Amino acid sequence: MKIGFIGAGNMGRAIIDGWLKMAAVAPTDIYLHSAHADSYGPYAKAKGLHALDSNLAVAEAADVIVLAVKPNIALDVLKSVQPAITADKWVITMISGLDLADYRAAVGNLPILRIMPNVNVAIGAGMTALVGNDTLTAAQYASGQQLFDAIGQTSAVAEKDFSTFAALAGSSPAYVYFFIDAMARAGVKHGLDKVTATKIAAQATLGSAQMVLDSDKVPFELVDQVSSPGGTTVAGLLAMEEAGFMTAVVKGIDATIAKELGIN
Repeated sequence: MKIGFIGAGNMGRAIIDGWLKMAAVAPTDIYLHSAHADSYGPYAKAKGLHALDSNLAVAEAADVIVLAVKPNIALDVLKSVQPAITADKWVITMISGLDLADYRAAVGNLPILRIMPNVNVAIGAGMTALVGNDTLTAAQYASGQQLFDAIGQTSAVAEKDFSTFAALAGSSPAYVYFFIDAMARAGVKHGLDKVTATKIAAQATLGSAQMVLDSDKVPFELVDQVSSPGGTTVAGLLAMEEAGFMTAVVKGIDATIAKELGIN
């Protein structure tokens, strides 16, 4: 399957890097074009991809066209390549703020898979939301799911819930990085060097996340398992909650969803 990227920004490259890292897609099967030739050209050369000279050339060469441009130009770009999207081709879009109804109004009944990945796809540990329009076939949906299962996990998410998914999976890596950095700074405060403290905090976070995924318990039951009566963990948890830890997390998610919906 030949995959064409229209746009080669951070998320597009994260997906490509993940596919190459996991050997899910051969570099010779990836075609791309971007408005910034000085950027995507060297990237394509370094990765062994095909750098083409126009969006239309990408749409003509590929079996699947990945739309990875800015939201304000996405529909116009898709319209411009629509003549090359023949009956056997389909589109993957990762554009935030445009729903499937917007695409239908602009380009009619093209088969479209809407996705929302997070940046961890670059290392094969991403989380990607999927929803297809009525024209997308079951086989096309399955092919798309397989592509993103290769670089993490996928979840079928109703389009109305994409904003919530964006907060929980798309933006949350930044929040987790922030948490790890805060943990590491606390370690530095108490005498560790920053590199060592960061490694300890990151590995503890990684292992804890894997424990949640592997366990049949809800996270708070796992909290209880670590919390001995009158122990150090309980003291730490109570201090964090007194400082508003849970409220801060919920408010952060609320603010992210509000921004995604254009409320603020």
